[in-house]
Amino acid sequence: MTRILAVIPVYNEAKHIGDVVQKTLGHVDRVIVVDDGSRDGTEKIATQAGARVIRHPLNLGKGAACRTGFQAAVQENFDGIVMLDGDGQHDPDDIPKLIAEGTRTRGLVVGNRMKNTEDMPRSRYLTNRLLSFLVSCLAGQPIMDSQSGFRFLHRSLLEAVDYENNRYDAESEILVRASRKGFVITEVPIQTIYRDECSKIHVFWDTLRFVRFFFRHLFGSPPVKAREAPTAILPESSKNSNK
Repeated sequence: MTRILAVIPVYNEAKHIGDVVQKTLGHVDRVIVVDDGSRDGTEKIATQAGARVIRHPLNLGKGAACRTGFQAAVQENFDGIVMLDGDGQHDPDDIPKLIAEGTRTRGLVVGNRMKNTEDMPRSRYLTNRLLSFLVSCLAGQPIMDSQSGFRFLHRSLLEAVDYENNRYDAESEILVRASRKGFVITEVPIQTIYRDECSKIHVFWDTLRFVRFFFRHLFGSPPVKAREAPTAILPESSKNSNK
């Protein structure tokens, strides 16, 4: 029987995380919220909503939060994980589509927002088109929405693919490394709610990080040094709930 874990990396998402956790729990076996150094009560609200919370004492970046979630999934023998954002822009009711496709392909499934872009901010649309084209070139297979954080990853991929980056460029790096390892990347259409406060991407610095990532991977993937998940704090309430 397939066991699915949802991993939600968050930073200061107290406003939305409770609702996201509650809706997600209806579609998966467990929810882990990786609180990446929040200071607004995100941890408490996520725990009350039913999630297990793993907390980074400092803000280390989305890539670092994903790494913590991936290692938890492997250690606890889940068959696959669903990644989604904690800011409410992903609809948890789309989760079954990702799970079904990922279970079929045993690879990586991306929630594709580009089938319906009427509500997508113009700047985000153009940036996504450009970055998705570049990531597709590196990966060697077409990826229409490489910047989507709504994904399914099969356990076999989690065990085979590692990555270097700790910020938002980690999501692109995972796609490229997975493809070069022979995993199939597919996409399913999803709905997305856009809010002005949603994006935490720093346009200047994250663009520079992507440029650096692109040229480092242009002629092959550099080796990844073995690294553990960042030192994390597991609250007593979460520990007790899993005994």
